[in-house]
Amino acid sequence: MAKVTIDGISIEVPDGTTILQAARMIGGDIVPPTMCYHSKLKTSGGYCRTCIVKVSKGSEKDPRPMPKPVASCRTTVMDGMEVQNLTSPDLLEARAGVVEFLLINHPLDCPVCDQAGECDLQNLAYENGKAGTRYEFQRREFERIDIGDKIQLHMNRCILCYRCVKTADQVTDGRVHGVINRGDVAEISTYIQNAIDNDFSGNMIDVCPVGALTDKTFRFKSRVWYTKPMDAHRNCTKCSGKVRLWYKGEEVLRVTGRRDQFGEVTDWICNECRFDKKKTSDWTIEGPAHIDRDSVVSANHYESLKALKADIDRQRNSLPHGQKVTLGHGALDPNNQ
Repeated sequence: MAKVTIDGISIEVPDGTTILQAARMIGGDIVPPTMCYHSKLKTSGGYCRTCIVKVSKGSEKDPRPMPKPVASCRTTVMDGMEVQNLTSPDLLEARAGVVEFLLINHPLDCPVCDQAGECDLQNLAYENGKAGTRYEFQRREFERIDIGDKIQLHMNRCILCYRCVKTADQVTDGRVHGVINRGDVAEISTYIQNAIDNDFSGNMIDVCPVGALTDKTFRFKSRVWYTKPMDAHRNCTKCSGKVRLWYKGEEVLRVTGRRDQFGEVTDWICNECRFDKKKTSDWTIEGPAHIDRDSVVSANHYESLKALKADIDRQRNSLPHGQKVTLGHGALDPNNQ
């Protein structure tokens, strides 16, 4: 076991644990943000650098600080290590620079992007970004292309996190797309315009942290904060069958994989469950999905409304009907006759 201290909070973790994993064990605001790391994808992480932290003490044996910020998703904890995430102004300034770099080519089209409300980059820019950019050159532009009958790729929004490539490589039965070219002309593409049609290809949509890969069957149908997510399952011979249904009224607009508190997909689902089963009768409904209160999807959410209704009912039942309460005199007194 190794003892590590992150922003003044100490925890003992098994040997081989990364700083990011240790921070997630502690939980709360000290967990560094991530864009490319996904715990279910091997070799993920180390591309976007948003999870950088400052190691002010390397270990008990070698207490010297590390000379520059390190990626917490790829740096292993050492016994006695001390890490700063939110408590270092220099580190926060460096992370703001990383966010500024990610936004160099990313278009400001959040109002028309289907990922709005679920975009990790949108949240990252709000919490760690700056109000302006120093970039004065023309942004790179690409045409939208269909890389499958259900998936549309908009490379303008891509930040090259490699999540979709690793998902296709590790989850599907055959990867036909990847990153071509290098530097500022690098892009996601299929091999000689091949179509991505394998049975688990829809999971690439779920892992994309921005609006680069979108569900063609859901595009422009509704904003996510107008929908009602419900957890459901079915007996599926291809996958776990555990999904999240997004309702608008009685209509199921889309089906996605479930996510944990870090926004990572917990169960890979097949394309049959995702695209072909959009009737309530196809599923066993488990109940409302829990939505993080920090998410815009939770605005006017049924969970909040349910809690508000319970609070109102509790207050109503605390006094006999018709009993007057002394609230003061004047026009604001509801007991005035």
